[in-house]
Amino acid sequence: MVPLLSLGIPFSPATAILLGALVIHGIQPGPLLIAQRPEVFWGVVASMYIGNAILLVFNLPLVGMFVSVLRLPQHVLATLVLLLCLVGAYSLNNSLLDLWVLVITGIAGYGLRKLGIDPAPLIVALVLGPLMEKTLVQSLFMVRGDWTEIVGRPLTFAMLAAGALALIGPPLVRVLRRRAGRGSPPA
Repeated sequence: MVPLLSLGIPFSPATAILLGALVIHGIQPGPLLIAQRPEVFWGVVASMYIGNAILLVFNLPLVGMFVSVLRLPQHVLATLVLLLCLVGAYSLNNSLLDLWVLVITGIAGYGLRKLGIDPAPLIVALVLGPLMEKTLVQSLFMVRGDWTEIVGRPLTFAMLAAGALALIGPPLVRVLRRRAGRGSPPA
């Protein structure tokens, strides 16, 4: 929460979702958050204190019940969680569309997990994508649509190259390591 509130940078999927919620409501987290919107900042801090106090009050007497829930077989627990999610999604608006959105995003999340893809960058991209698009349109408007004016600057080119390297580098390193591992003689 500290990097999100002080710098406006989310470092986990949960803070990325919180960043999205704040941006949707017109609140820009960052260094000026305390000066511009002190009620939001101190409200978040107060909610953390209240939440920790409530957790302490509820967790101490109910810890035995939580342990017994964890003793349930995984397929029973997963079915209960899925059922509660379906009922909750439908009960918000009494809409089958909400159920379909839940099912499709659940299948997509399961697929991402099986492929080993971290969902945090996807969430950050969904949150920051519209802001980046707006900024790109503004910069293209300033240079009258000339891409060479933007990409031709050394600092901009270096940043774009670093971004491309950060995007392409890790999969390329994995492929090179696999090839190097296949070529070595068996021990």
